[in-house]
Amino acid sequence: MSEWRHVQLGQIADVRVSNVDKKTLPGEQSVQLCNYMDVYSNDYIRDDLTFMTASATGAEVARFKVECGDVLITKDSETPDDIGIPAVVISDIDNLVCGYHVALIKPNKSLVDSVYLSKQLGRTETAGYFSRYAAGSTRYGLPIGAITRAPLALAPLKQQRKIAAILSTIDTAIEQTEALIEKYQHIKAGLMHDLFTRGVLPDGQPRPPRDQAPELYQETAIGWIPKEWDVAALETLLAPVPNNIRSGPFGSALLKHELVEEGIPFLGIDNIHVERFSADFQRFVSERKFRELARYRVRPGDVIITIMGTVGRCCVVPAAIEIALSSKHLWTMTFDTERIIPELVCWQLNHAAWAQAWFRKSMQGGIMDAIQSSTLKTLVVPLPSLAEQLSIQAKFQQVTNKINQDREQLQKLKKQKLGLMQDLLTGKVAVKLDSPDNVVAHA
Repeated sequence: MSEWRHVQLGQIADVRVSNVDKKTLPGEQSVQLCNYMDVYSNDYIRDDLTFMTASATGAEVARFKVECGDVLITKDSETPDDIGIPAVVISDIDNLVCGYHVALIKPNKSLVDSVYLSKQLGRTETAGYFSRYAAGSTRYGLPIGAITRAPLALAPLKQQRKIAAILSTIDTAIEQTEALIEKYQHIKAGLMHDLFTRGVLPDGQPRPPRDQAPELYQETAIGWIPKEWDVAALETLLAPVPNNIRSGPFGSALLKHELVEEGIPFLGIDNIHVERFSADFQRFVSERKFRELARYRVRPGDVIITIMGTVGRCCVVPAAIEIALSSKHLWTMTFDTERIIPELVCWQLNHAAWAQAWFRKSMQGGIMDAIQSSTLKTLVVPLPSLAEQLSIQAKFQQVTNKINQDREQLQKLKKQKLGLMQDLLTGKVAVKLDSPDNVVAHA
């Protein structure tokens, strides 16, 4: 750490604030434009990204041309937290120009490695600095002076390059894991579409498609399904228990000041994701209040669907959630598991085209936050035999488990990256120049 020094960004790089907008004007050069979202959404700017087309003057092209080794940061945003987000350019990209709302940083490569600089700019402490100096009330922007004065910790150049190589390696592992998750999500979507239109025969194979064996299918209100299947309204599949479909509490039944720091979880839309329940609880009620509102209790295996925010997200309450309370922003349903498997209901509510069409048709005024209990109760779903549902679930669970394993690995990698950034970019842990870059394998 003794060889490290603290510098300001302007001492090691040339900072340029772009004024090139998204317009295409006659008499100007046609360019590719690197915009706010290109920087915000990517750690690395490479030639496989798609950029919008715009125009710029010759002087603008000369000053704001983006080159391999440059670093860009978001300069303006609606919130100060989204300012100063960095991305590093790792490809030569023809005719690429830095757009408005983005700052172009051209490092002095004899002093600083570009990837290292990008990672320094992405540290939590640097983000805090940018947030403090972001000016504005409804929209925030970074003055160029604040950017050039950004404080950075500078390791010797050889160490910078080693640190950059290590962090790039873990970034690659994160990207590959994200790509695997996306791949298996597509596989799962195709698989489940086939399973809910063709089902599974006793030998474990799907029925032949309808165009090959039309005699195996029947036409129903929700489309063509196997002849052995029934269709049923959700209300006929609810468990014979009190309050088997519920939303609330409403109004004065639970006031804001009655929420407590610890206690029984009070679920909201932030806990409900597409086929994923988040146990990161933010709100709680006391045991006494829970007993008053026991009719809104959430049971393991319940299907919950959001009716505020991003409406229509649906998941199943895990068995580990023994006690919790639902909110007015959710519909919670308890199904008869001797007739239907909750996970299969959940998948159809999330993905089936006929379910989405039903919701759109039934929404009051065409808005998604008006899901009524009558809408859910009368929604018709295909109903295979329980034995066939179990076969469908087994295939469903196989690919779901793979996705969940990859998600767990992704979270481990992201956590490891944060730790490495904190250790390596501050000099807290000395980097060995002869150590392997693939720290993931040695974690």
